[in-house]
Amino acid sequence: MWGQALYDGAKPARQPNPRRMVVGITGATGIVYGVRLLKALRHLGIESHLVVSKAGEMTRAYETDLSSEALKALADVVYAPSDIAAPISSGSFRTMGMIIAPCSVRTMSDIAHGVTSGLISRAADVALKERRRLVLMLRETPLHAGHLKSMLAITEMGGIIAPPVPAFYAHPQSLDDMVTHTIGRVLDLYDLDLNAFPRWGEEAVLPVAD
Repeated sequence: MWGQALYDGAKPARQPNPRRMVVGITGATGIVYGVRLLKALRHLGIESHLVVSKAGEMTRAYETDLSSEALKALADVVYAPSDIAAPISSGSFRTMGMIIAPCSVRTMSDIAHGVTSGLISRAADVALKERRRLVLMLRETPLHAGHLKSMLAITEMGGIIAPPVPAFYAHPQSLDDMVTHTIGRVLDLYDLDLNAFPRWGEEAVLPVAD
């Protein structure tokens, strides 16, 4: 019997909160956010489970010098985007949640309408149904009514739409600073402190000129 260990003490109980994060990388511009996220999770000791869509692989080639192998080496576990039988497609596989960085409108729309034909949208659906945190770093502008309705639908289901909008109050000196701040703020949503950027009220911030 599966529960026999509860009675005979044969096996220790599993850890209640495994430190695992599912990461999706789709074809929207901004793959740097996914790359930086994977590095940040490794720095924090969080086990990363990565899925890169076919369009995400194309964006990697366009926007970075990373090979496909080098990108996947940043993660602890990698799945094919068509692998619907992967562990992250089941709610019984416990995780902290999922971050899609960057998130394309196509992927967002699939999630909003319950379309789970690929592993990224399936894993996102699992996060929502299990009431785990789902964050979509949506990369699109301008937005039409259909986009906004999909964003609202995901928000009503418990997901978080977090476009990678730069903050200038910390006086970033480079694009790298802006990316670090954005990823740090996303990780804040999981109570993970990257401790790599100044926070309002905790660091000296220059006053805004009149």
